[in-house]
Amino acid sequence: MKLFFMLGSILMALAVAIGAFGAHGLTGKVSEKMLANWQTGAHYHIVHALAIIIIALTIAKFGNSGLLTTVGWLFFVGIIFFSGSLYIMVLTDVKVLGAITPIGGVAFIAGWIVYAFAVAKMIP
Repeated sequence: MKLFFMLGSILMALAVAIGAFGAHGLTGKVSEKMLANWQTGAHYHIVHALAIIIIALTIAKFGNSGLLTTVGWLFFVGIIFFSGSLYIMVLTDVKVLGAITPIGGVAFIAGWIVYAFAVAKMIP
C-alpha cells in the first residue's frame, strides 16, 4: 500500500513536470502532431498515476487481495510503455517507437478490467 502511495505521488510529480516541459519547452520545436502525441502521453500518465493512488486507497480500505497489486503494476507498466514510448518518440523523432505504445494501452485496459474484478470480489 505504502509503495503505491509513494509510486503514484512520484509519478504525478513527474507527469506535471513532463506536461509543463511539453507545453513550454516543445512548442515550436516539434510538429503539432508530435506535440499532440506528447500531450496524449502526459494525459494518460496523469490519469494512471492518480489511478495508482486510488489502488493504494482501495488497499487501505479493503485490504490487498493480490489482484490489487497486479492492477497497480499494470498501471505502472502502462505508463512506462504508453506514455514513455510517446515521450521518447517525440524527443527522438523515431516514429517506429509508436509500435510499442499499444503494449501500454493493453496494460491500462487490463488493469481496469482486473480492478473491476477485484473490487467485485471484495465488496458485497
